[in-house]
Amino acid sequence: MARARKAETSSGKGDDTGVKAGAKGASKAVLLKYYRDMLLIRRFEERAGQLYGMGLIGGFCHLYIGQEAIAVGMDAIRKPGDQIITGYRDHGHMLAAGMDPNEVMAELTGRAGGSSKGKGGSMHMFSTQAGFYGGHGIVGAQVSLGTGLALADKYKKNGNVSFTYFGDGAANQGQVYESFNMAELWSLPVVYVVENNQYAMGTSIERSSSETRLHKRGISFNIPGEEVDGMDVEAVAEAGARAAEHARSGKGPYILEMKTYRYRGHSMSDPAKYRTKEEVDEVKKTRDPIDHLRERLAAVKVTEDELKVIDAEVKAIVAASAEFARTSPEPDPSELYTDVYLEAAQ
Repeated sequence: MARARKAETSSGKGDDTGVKAGAKGASKAVLLKYYRDMLLIRRFEERAGQLYGMGLIGGFCHLYIGQEAIAVGMDAIRKPGDQIITGYRDHGHMLAAGMDPNEVMAELTGRAGGSSKGKGGSMHMFSTQAGFYGGHGIVGAQVSLGTGLALADKYKKNGNVSFTYFGDGAANQGQVYESFNMAELWSLPVVYVVENNQYAMGTSIERSSSETRLHKRGISFNIPGEEVDGMDVEAVAEAGARAAEHARSGKGPYILEMKTYRYRGHSMSDPAKYRTKEEVDEVKKTRDPIDHLRERLAAVKVTEDELKVIDAEVKAIVAASAEFARTSPEPDPSELYTDVYLEAAQ
């Protein structure tokens, strides 16, 4: 179940998907950046899980471990001005977008040094400077918001694309299809990225969806789509580039179904007993996105010593972020009243 099939494509527009396959194979420098960014997400999330267990992170906490290739691969093809919006499994997207790890970790612990001043927590932090528009706790709600971002882009004629992420569980929400209809009707520049980790909150996709090939969900709206190996960062970037060009060129929305797998439970409170340990171990052994990239790096003559330098750098960044979160003060009570209303000019 966990292994991605060979990519499939679908289109309600015959053979005209508006895209062509991109160049195969990234340079050594690009691959090393992929590795650093993916490893940063992995180690950051591992530390976040530790802090949660220590009681330093309250509320919900959904870790991105196993899905790192999607956020990193898609961000690699994002242009300045493009927007990202996602659900509550969002820390990886924040880091891939370039948000400060210190501010992200401080936000997770509810501290004043957090990117949302400690008021957003795990699921609701923003950084418009990084082009990151949340983190949203209501399942599927971000799909309509991301479509709205694309509507604004078209209205402004700024050439930007909205990358709107949601999961296989959210794929069955009604507002998703209202958004699809509007996006295609008005040819909005939005790429819908379905992070299909195959279990939603805990129910396998085979038990919850009559059509499990989620990239085909746009056919009745004439929206083209394709399935992508979401455990291969290069495959993600290549598919992302094709989809972004389709949307940016005025041809409307595109759907990318990223076949992936989360190693941890749905949230930190989920023991994930609905799947076997053997299944998880098999994915880790055969499809881990970071291990897969290490194999590619070895093929382009990257040495273990080079990787150890990156590993040490990432370890130091994560340790510093945890210390920053621990020592950052709690928000002043007056922060309860800030950023609630926007005062319009008279």
